[in-house]
Amino acid sequence: MKQKLLFVLISISILFYSCKTTEQPVETPEETTVEIPEEPQISEVDEKYPEDDHEVYSDISIDNIIANMTLEEKIGQLFAVRANGTFTNHRDPVIQRLERLITDFHIGGVIFFRGDVYNQAILNNRLQTVSKLPLWISQDMEFGAAMRVDGTTRFIPAMGIAATGNPENAYLKGMITAREAKALGVHQVYAPVLDVNNNPLNPVINVRSYSADPHMVSDYALRFMEGVENAGLLATGKHFPGHGDTDTDSHLALPTINHTFDRLEEVELIPFRRAVEGGMRSIMSAHIAFPNVSANVGLPGTLDDSILNGILVDSLGFDGLIVTDGLEMRGIADHYSPGEAVIMALLAGADVMLLSPDEMTAINELYRAVESGRITEERIDRSVRRIVQLKKEQGLFNNRYADIENLSAKINTPEYQAIAHRIARESITVLKNDGEVLPIRETDFGNVVVVAVSDGDGHSSETVLQQEMRRYHSGVRFHALNNRTTPEEINRLLRDAQRADLVVIGSFIMVRSYHPMQIPERQLGVLQEIMAMNQPKVLTAFGNPYVVGDLPETDVHVLAWASTADQVRQTIPSLFGASPVGGRFPGEVPNLYSIGDGLDIKQSTVRFDRPESSGMITDSLLNIDMIMQNAINDSVFPGGVVGVMKNGALVWQRGYGYHDYTKTRRVQATDVFDLASVTKIMSTTTAIMKLADEGKLSVDDPVANYIEEFDTDDKREITIRHFLLHTSGLPAFQIYVDVLRTRAEIMNAVRNEPLENRPGERYVYSDLGFILLAEIVEAVSGKRVDQFVRDEIFEPMGLHSTWFNPEQAGPRVSNRILPTEIDTVYNRGTVHRRVHDERAYFMDGIAGHAGLFSSAQDIAKYAYMLLNGGIYGGEQYLSPEIIDYFTGHRSPINHRGLGFDRKSDGFSSAGTLTGDRTFGHLGFTGTSLWVDPDEDIAIILLTNRTYPNRSYGSDIRFIRAAISDAVMNSIAK
Repeated sequence: MKQKLLFVLISISILFYSCKTTEQPVETPEETTVEIPEEPQISEVDEKYPEDDHEVYSDISIDNIIANMTLEEKIGQLFAVRANGTFTNHRDPVIQRLERLITDFHIGGVIFFRGDVYNQAILNNRLQTVSKLPLWISQDMEFGAAMRVDGTTRFIPAMGIAATGNPENAYLKGMITAREAKALGVHQVYAPVLDVNNNPLNPVINVRSYSADPHMVSDYALRFMEGVENAGLLATGKHFPGHGDTDTDSHLALPTINHTFDRLEEVELIPFRRAVEGGMRSIMSAHIAFPNVSANVGLPGTLDDSILNGILVDSLGFDGLIVTDGLEMRGIADHYSPGEAVIMALLAGADVMLLSPDEMTAINELYRAVESGRITEERIDRSVRRIVQLKKEQGLFNNRYADIENLSAKINTPEYQAIAHRIARESITVLKNDGEVLPIRETDFGNVVVVAVSDGDGHSSETVLQQEMRRYHSGVRFHALNNRTTPEEINRLLRDAQRADLVVIGSFIMVRSYHPMQIPERQLGVLQEIMAMNQPKVLTAFGNPYVVGDLPETDVHVLAWASTADQVRQTIPSLFGASPVGGRFPGEVPNLYSIGDGLDIKQSTVRFDRPESSGMITDSLLNIDMIMQNAINDSVFPGGVVGVMKNGALVWQRGYGYHDYTKTRRVQATDVFDLASVTKIMSTTTAIMKLADEGKLSVDDPVANYIEEFDTDDKREITIRHFLLHTSGLPAFQIYVDVLRTRAEIMNAVRNEPLENRPGERYVYSDLGFILLAEIVEAVSGKRVDQFVRDEIFEPMGLHSTWFNPEQAGPRVSNRILPTEIDTVYNRGTVHRRVHDERAYFMDGIAGHAGLFSSAQDIAKYAYMLLNGGIYGGEQYLSPEIIDYFTGHRSPINHRGLGFDRKSDGFSSAGTLTGDRTFGHLGFTGTSLWVDPDEDIAIILLTNRTYPNRSYGSDIRFIRAAISDAVMNSIAK
């Protein structure tokens, strides 16, 4: 009973603090060229507002509101106090003090720090409830809402945005950040940073700045501001008049910049002037002294009338809200009492007093300053009017609450994540690539040592670095190098590095207040020992880009801008050619790099990513789950894998069902399947294409040139083309193995098989022609077909799960294979890890028509190579011309290409929605690959539908078609 009562009380409490916010329409500037995501649709729910006794202000003028306020209430409106959006019991002293500040001291604003989505929204609503006037909620969100709120969309810092070379990315970042902030009940975002980071030793701005170029800062900051404002929130430019050219952290001390006003006009003031002219409505001050500009030598800009009123207001013409930087920072707090700092800031021109170290004392001292006449009530009123005006404009007198019930529909949507991830990938900047180490290829660097370097006791993204490197390379050894690394661990690291073909260093040296920016001496000493070794080294800077100056001799320098797990995931593909690189450095590293430096590297391998990254919709792709589950329920197959590759990214790779009908081992996305006749294209046809590309054969060569049994009157005119088009006149198949049980016997029978039709007259899908094509590959290359494709295609492309006779690959491959049949006809028992096709089985598992095993991931790589003009990992395997020729319509009789099947008229297992140029192949065991080049998409279905016997799975063609249509329906229109 007590538990039920508690549940009811909690439910009432949640409803009490849940209410609906009126959304402002998003207006997109005309010059915006990117596709702006629509605001997420929310569910229709009954609006629930807290029942409160707040005075109704919505119809009262601002003048009347201010006229009815006491001096104490006015003073309180000027202060913004700290809150954390994490769960805290309402009786916690921190919450009680916060509520007392609001109720007894009339605090006007709250700045939220760390928190999560629901707890911040709930606390926001609770605090709004106890406040007489609506609270003005603000938050630092330079890196997106996730800078402070877990569970929201995280963006890279400003310098990374500028590295993309596209200011529209700044607009999207601002818009999405503001949408999520608004959903949380936030009204003001403390961004963009307008500082010019022209001092590489700056310990506090660094990547928070867009650039060392003031015009670039202006371009990107203005677009960010427009994104925020068009989403209905207030953007804030900071830190006036410029915090970029200092090597002192104002959190720790008072920095001094000795520039003249003329110099400020030439550099630091350019972004602020452009922002004011562009409509920036709020500016944050800097705690920096400017002795050659101000008449008040040694006075911080926040407290300096000649800086705020003199330059910002009078010279730049700013007439908006001026917010102080945190007054608790030591650049202020070490030199001024809480009250004195507030009084001086107000006299200097500031409106909002952010994070006073002692609000109660500051309020009391300010009240006494008004009483004594040091500061007038009219001066207080001027700032209060600005604050109340903003609250009125935001509609807070009508509704001050966050809509808790619809948060999950508005925050961190797949579309927002896709945009953030795309921007992160586009930001990757390669400054140096000596020896063309990138993209990393396993054939060049089989043994890679990865070192995660950090300046603490470790970094949270180290594990992600390790996982992602191993996702793209099978020969990775990982080491962490941090303050806790023992001498024994360092020795192991150095031994492994000595044996490595390549060393990849991931730098997690952070840009943080109260911390140095360089690689610590101990860690740097170890890295310098590695630098003295002979193999190439890659340095990837996750966060602080200026660490490249600590290791200038590294062969490769990569800038990744942030140390988050998301950024690591978006960076590692670029090292392997799985995403294109085109970022440009917006900063400067003395004697190494200048603004605009950066190299271009094309994508040439498959990236592992989410559907939205390639313009697909996850919600729609989930229909595949039900198609596969229903097929499994109907015993079409015990299990399977579906893979979807779109625009160079494997965006769907899921396992369904079980290895067999005992249902004791679930199918994994990485499992390996007998491809059956998909062997015809992945192995045999590809081998013929390779040899034709090299001029070693022609598709119009007579087969008799290679197989002497075809030098007969009825077979002499048969060409390789006939075999590829299934028009040679050979029968579809012969059993053979009821009598013949050796490779030699079967091959002899196939070579001498009589024709059923004249060559070129009829289409008869024939395994026999492809068995002979494999013999031609061996005759031309000197290698059996399995060895030829292994050496020329599969191994260099990194298709580690693609094998004939996969048991020879070892348990890492063979243990992932599904069985295909319980054979009672040829007494093979359970056919598992051996080829299902009985002719290939007795041909030692190697034949031109069947025998290949593979995974969805490997097939996706193969398909990408075809779609990418024959290039994979920077290597040219096939020419674009040979691919177009073989996959195009080449049969005078039907729809087929050379070796490749193509989508047919009427019913097709490629579905109804793939294009006319779609090509691929089917496999008897329940496998298929369809590639639509017009949509740059590959659809992979792998099953063991012949298990436990081939009478099962007769509906597989309908499953193939349904999967294809579900995939194509999931492409965003």
